Amino acid sequence: MQPTDLADGQQHPDEQNDEDNSRKKSPGTPPEAPDESAAVTGTPVDEGAVVDGPAEESTENDEPVAQAGEPAETVDEPSAEARESAEPATVAESVVVAEPAEPVEAAEPARVTTPVEIKSLPEMAAATEVAVLDEAPAADGSEGAAEKGGAAAEVSDTNGRASDEDQGSGPRVQEEEEDAETPGVTDAGPARRPGLLRRIFGLRVASVGFTVLAAGVLFVALLWPNVLKRLTLGNFARIPIEAAIALLVLIFLPRRVRVVVGTLLGVMLGWLVVEKSLDMGFFETLARPFDPVLDWVLFDDAYGFVRDSYGQASAYGAAAGIVLLPLVVIVLCVWALLRLAAVGARHRRGTAAAMGTVTLAWALTLTLGVQFFDSIPVAARSSATYAYDRAWQARAGIANEAEFAKEVNVDAFGGVPADQLLTGLKGKDFVLTFVESYGRNAVEAPEMAPGVDAVLDGGTQKLEQAGFAARSGWLTSPTFGGNSWLAHSTLMSGLWINNQGRYRNLTASNRLTLASAFKKASWDTVSVMPGATRAWPEGGFYGFNRVWDSRNLGYQGPKFSWAQMPDQYTLKQLAEREYTKPGRQPLMVEMPLISSHTPWAPVPTYLEDWDQVGDGSVYADQVANGTRKADIWSSTSKVRREYGRSIEYTLTSLINWVEKYGDDNLVMVFLGDHQPSSVVAGQDASHDVPITILAKDPAVLDKIADWNWSEGLRPATDAPVWPMSDFRDRFLTAYGSKH
Repeated sequence: MQPTDLADGQQHPDEQNDEDNSRKKSPGTPPEAPDESAAVTGTPVDEGAVVDGPAEESTENDEPVAQAGEPAETVDEPSAEARESAEPATVAESVVVAEPAEPVEAAEPARVTTPVEIKSLPEMAAATEVAVLDEAPAADGSEGAAEKGGAAAEVSDTNGRASDEDQGSGPRVQEEEEDAETPGVTDAGPARRPGLLRRIFGLRVASVGFTVLAAGVLFVALLWPNVLKRLTLGNFARIPIEAAIALLVLIFLPRRVRVVVGTLLGVMLGWLVVEKSLDMGFFETLARPFDPVLDWVLFDDAYGFVRDSYGQASAYGAAAGIVLLPLVVIVLCVWALLRLAAVGARHRRGTAAAMGTVTLAWALTLTLGVQFFDSIPVAARSSATYAYDRAWQARAGIANEAEFAKEVNVDAFGGVPADQLLTGLKGKDFVLTFVESYGRNAVEAPEMAPGVDAVLDGGTQKLEQAGFAARSGWLTSPTFGGNSWLAHSTLMSGLWINNQGRYRNLTASNRLTLASAFKKASWDTVSVMPGATRAWPEGGFYGFNRVWDSRNLGYQGPKFSWAQMPDQYTLKQLAEREYTKPGRQPLMVEMPLISSHTPWAPVPTYLEDWDQVGDGSVYADQVANGTRKADIWSSTSKVRREYGRSIEYTLTSLINWVEKYGDDNLVMVFLGDHQPSSVVAGQDASHDVPITILAKDPAVLDKIADWNWSEGLRPATDAPVWPMSDFRDRFLTAYGSKH
């Protein structure tokens, strides 16, 4: 083909191609500076395009450029008709036209990009992916998209005709270029910067920190004990096998399945932590674990106790804590397990090896019986064992309720005629008194016994001078530290009532109680309940004709912490409202005394002159100047001292009431309902409580001579010990028709 005449200053296409090839093959040749007009006007200069001259020059005579590493081909110049039929869009798009410069605002300085030579679209896409990792995505505008399309066309023209595969990937490359742009370059304006928290959480050190935190949460949750005294370093120096097994399972599950299973496991683990924490509280107060089936009703009583002892605001705070803290624990456990599972799934091989090593170490320490602290085995499976025990307990509790439903209907005295009941007490007034938290420790523990025993021994002498005699023994209470109604119902019904389910079933039955037996035998039955602040429907089950409580006893004085009124006031009201009324029939009275109820601050002071008691207003000064709860609960020894003082106060009031008001027909039984909480009684205290029966009529005590109880108000250490549930049948037998 003959060469074509060229205009002045116009370069021959072959020469231009030679220069282009020379530049592409010489890596040391510095790239030419980009067109400054494009930077000023905001038109981006593509980093992959090689700009050889002013944008106004025509590119119609440009030849395709050989790729690096490929031999240059000699291409015949196409004819004029062929050039005219060629893709005009490509030619038009390959020309970068400089627009008039616009004023540049100071807030958005122009950016001059250094052209980078990219020899192929795949290479440009790889470079763009790196940019995406290093730069934040920018907001897309319609103009920016059009400009990016033009830039992509320039790259296609500069690098020559691309293959069909490369052209098919063009839109993806363009999208990646758009994502890789720096905020503030396009006309859409600067993109919003990530917030401070997002930037902090995005740091690698923060990510590692959260993973370590998640591991710590999971570790502590799996080893969390259910007894307060086990909250030691040795308990946490162990290997929880449950963590290794759970992670080994989760990392091999698909993502969606892993999230579902991990969430369920996290909820279960969180609930176990909550239940173990409840166990701690129940062991400290009631010396037994929390019953997940039957103990929910106790939260209402706990709320009432906090409200009456510490105020309404404290009760609201306690209620909020009971609701929110379990939710926080469960959410933390779910988050920790899911995060560790996600991290483990990204590093599946390493995680599997690590968990396998943990499992092997656990098996070895279990086989060898390795122990480091406090004789606690290093190989731990406490959470799995605890979950199994809780499930077994719930199942056993349900079966126990069904068995008790049959037991409650078996009653040896249910069919006894009225004229054969309680014949040995005809014409007597029987007063059954429960002394709150009066346990064996009050009589025998060194911190409390000296003061309490002095009151009991002095009372024995005082009552003997008044003509009364007494016998004392021990009963084993079904409860400890609280839940007094379980003890009341056990003694009255002759059945072992040690949980709320049994209590509910009992009170729904027609079981004969001591009160209903007296009522059946023509006694007037009365209950005096100074601690009751609302209706007590169980009174009908027990068989009481009347119930006196805090709402109708007329007390106008201040509360003594939880106690609505002091015991001396309650006893005075019993005398005035029932016992000293003329022309009445024989009384059967059941009366819990409550001044020795926790928190034992302030403790009332006994008034020698009973007439001073009045309507209770006299106690205002005692409460105002008495010991505060905060003053004693910082020290166990102080708490025990005040507990002992409260028992002394109640026993003194009771003994002096008998001396002042008791007559020849009085028969009184007083006993403790349960031991005080573990903070007073200790961790290994028994459930034993003292019980005493006193009367003026010697025949009354003669009927129980075979009980072998100790003489006086204080039981000997080796006096007989019965289950509290045995008392009803023994009492009805001793004073029934056979005598």
